[in-house]
Amino acid sequence: MKVRRSNRLVDMTRYLLEHPRTLVSLKFFSERYGSAKSSISEDLSIVKHTFETWGEGQLKTIPGASGGAVLTPFYSKENAERAIANLVREVNDDSRFLPGGYVYLSDLIGRPDVLHQVGQLIATQYVDQDVDVVMTVETKGIPIAQAAAMYMNKPFVIVRNSSHITEGPTVSVNYVSGSVKRIKKMELSRRILSAGANVVIVDDFLKGGGTLNGMHSLIKEFDANLVGMTVLAEGTANGKRLVDNCTSLVKVDAEDGDQKTINARPGNFMETVFGKEN
Repeated sequence: MKVRRSNRLVDMTRYLLEHPRTLVSLKFFSERYGSAKSSISEDLSIVKHTFETWGEGQLKTIPGASGGAVLTPFYSKENAERAIANLVREVNDDSRFLPGGYVYLSDLIGRPDVLHQVGQLIATQYVDQDVDVVMTVETKGIPIAQAAAMYMNKPFVIVRNSSHITEGPTVSVNYVSGSVKRIKKMELSRRILSAGANVVIVDDFLKGGGTLNGMHSLIKEFDANLVGMTVLAEGTANGKRLVDNCTSLVKVDAEDGDQKTINARPGNFMETVFGKEN
């Protein structure tokens, strides 16, 4: 059955968004809508223009018999600035103060609208890099990893803090907690990460960097490669951090005085991704 152009454009856009960074052939769309490939090419030009106009991604068309279209979601600089400003506004709330210089973020990482912004920001950072896996540690980093993995169309893996029989054989490392200076243990299933894989680490909060450093150690045990680290929020470290070159979306100072105040501002994301003019 032949499908009208307006219906084709809606369904085509939906399909591309649900299959990011995946080559979809012109033949697939042609058969799906009962339309000529020339008509499909015209439709893709409209979709491409729309995404680029609104700064939500890039649609790349590949010519030839085996060609098609690939949608890569990412934020333009203006959209990234707007998303960061929204996150800062959400975090900048004194009631989020927690003892020890921590910040309450659980409500934010449970909200789909926030995860949409965080996931697309992280995907924007690594849009031009070869990424195979997104890694996080249980539990609060899981929604962030899932959101980023969705926009990057890559699997995500969860590092555990204790043994789970359902994980099968595991690789474990001991690491020093950057905040409490205690030796802790984390582990990852042997079957879940391949040697040579390119890994992005994400988490909800960075303070001393011990947890991120532990995940980096695990990556080395698997002979995999660290591409980068990104966190939703970065707190104030007591002393030297255990990791370098971590990107933060929001930077937070939690003042543990009589007032117990929160001061949130943009992290180093804009400078890292778009350059020092930011």
